[in-house]
Amino acid sequence: MLLLLATLGNVNQTFAQQDSQYTNYMYNTINVNPAYAGSRGVMSIFGMHRTQWVGLEGAPVTNVASLNTPIENSNIGLGVSFVNDRIGPSDENTISLDVSYTVNTSDTYKLSFGVKGTANLLNVDYNKLDIYDQTDIQFQNNIDNRFSPNVGAGVYFHSDKLYAGLSVPNFLDTDHFDDNIAATAKERMHYYFIGGYVFDLSSSVKFKPAFLSKVVTGAPLQMDLTANFMFNEKFVLGTAYRWDAAFSGLAGFQINQNWMIGYAYDAETTKLANYNSGSHEIFLRYEFKGKSERVASPRFF
Repeated sequence: MLLLLATLGNVNQTFAQQDSQYTNYMYNTINVNPAYAGSRGVMSIFGMHRTQWVGLEGAPVTNVASLNTPIENSNIGLGVSFVNDRIGPSDENTISLDVSYTVNTSDTYKLSFGVKGTANLLNVDYNKLDIYDQTDIQFQNNIDNRFSPNVGAGVYFHSDKLYAGLSVPNFLDTDHFDDNIAATAKERMHYYFIGGYVFDLSSSVKFKPAFLSKVVTGAPLQMDLTANFMFNEKFVLGTAYRWDAAFSGLAGFQINQNWMIGYAYDAETTKLANYNSGSHEIFLRYEFKGKSERVASPRFF
């Protein structure tokens, strides 16, 4: 059955990954923290494609599209995001709306509060499974557009060089597909803590360490540690480590002040490495900046 090898060699990660995971999480914060909405000061459109565990049949494939923007002459930010997550016979579509409110805590730092409302549609086609017992009643009826609402919240503390956020994107239990039992399973709350800082190493080189930790009841702590370098405010190169799961390489290019493209490759450190050729992730971001605008210190976030 799908991901049987993952069950044998990497059970903890399979159970923990109910929410989609991203190596370029620092650019995709809106999906885990609604307080991020509008924090960049301009309208930002973001798209991402992630193919996980290439070569393993039925492995996760995730597509993300989001838009967030500040509301002019106010402290309010708005965001909308769409996530399609496919794993084996399951296909989930999630649409979220985000609202944030920001207060200045000093001339440099801001504190934002956000709420998220989510609609989730789950489809499961059991005909895609290689079922040993065709008479098993739990595989007789597919799941078609099962609707689940949810709400979440977060806080986000930030400046031009520093950010830290704490969030729970989904407070309510949601039915998810779980390949290990070939049935729907309740999702537990995910607690996210994210942070990073930009250091000016020279006039042409900037360094930003970053991290994302995810805590789920009944699963091990997931921690992503990342080190990115930006050269001449154009090229980004970095490396990352997902605790007890994968090493990653990251690259990005700021095409101009509006467009940025990035890529990441994950190499598994678990027994799953014997059955796949890694994971690929690519993103594209467009921001509506005027010709006179210039980011003095690119934040990588």
